[in-house]
Amino acid sequence: METKRLIRFDWAIKNILRSRDNFPILEGFLSELLGTSVTITSLLESESNKETADDKSNRVDVLAELGNGEKVIIEVQCERQWDFLLRMLYGVSKVVVEHLKEGDKYEKIPRVISVNIVYFKLGHGKDYIYKGTTQFKGIHENDILILDEKEKEHYPDHIAAISNIFPEYYVLKVSEFDLKIKNTLDEWMYALKQSEVKPEFKAKGIQSAGRKLDILKLSKEERQRYENHIGNVRNSQSVLETSYLDGRFDGRKEGLAEGLAEGRKEGEVAVLTRQLKRRFGEAVNEQHLHLLEEANEDNLSQWGENLIDAKNIDEVFRE
Repeated sequence: METKRLIRFDWAIKNILRSRDNFPILEGFLSELLGTSVTITSLLESESNKETADDKSNRVDVLAELGNGEKVIIEVQCERQWDFLLRMLYGVSKVVVEHLKEGDKYEKIPRVISVNIVYFKLGHGKDYIYKGTTQFKGIHENDILILDEKEKEHYPDHIAAISNIFPEYYVLKVSEFDLKIKNTLDEWMYALKQSEVKPEFKAKGIQSAGRKLDILKLSKEERQRYENHIGNVRNSQSVLETSYLDGRFDGRKEGLAEGLAEGRKEGEVAVLTRQLKRRFGEAVNEQHLHLLEEANEDNLSQWGENLIDAKNIDEVFRE
């Protein structure tokens, strides 16, 4: 068997993986990530899941309902977005609000698991897969707040801890993965980054992905749409990188000018400080030094002229 070359996951999740026939691919991926067997019963339609040209809200790529009723967001982001973490928060909040009907009790609020696959540098850390949960920690005793047995009766069986009530976030930093496969989840990370499935991979759903997402199996029309998508992604990345490099170049020029001006000021402050101490000795106090540090070039120039005829240090700093 040979290595299968796949279409990119961001395109597949919008165009192929929504089909019920392809649910096993998403189920396998989520099962490996969440460490539990996942069965997708449906893909939900919601306002945040619609794709429109003028949609300024957080459009969710896949919003799925699991067998235990939990809602799962799978968000794929390829372009750099500085406020992506806020986008994650907004997307989850929107799902919670949309699925609580008017008049429903709070116990009807769905728990949301937000899975975010990003292809750009996000934050600073050593790992490439991060999990975020909510816990309440004692300020004085440093203990973790837990549900008592009576409270647990009001929640579904899968809510065993307070952290299970609140949204759970996963961030998969695809670009940070070093291609060293340590477990079956890493096989999925490899497939996400390289768009390849090797014949020896054993992760749940991954061989199904190799069969269903094979580039060679796309129709002529699908192949054209896919190539257009890849072209658009590359163009967007090129524009972003060009803007970034232009910004760095302009920043270096501005920084050099600012640095020269700052250097001149520091030199003038140092010279004037030495002259004041030589002339007035211990009369130079912290207040005078603070004035020198905060001064602009006009102030320093004026005070330098005042120093020539000043009879005491206060006359130096007169207006």
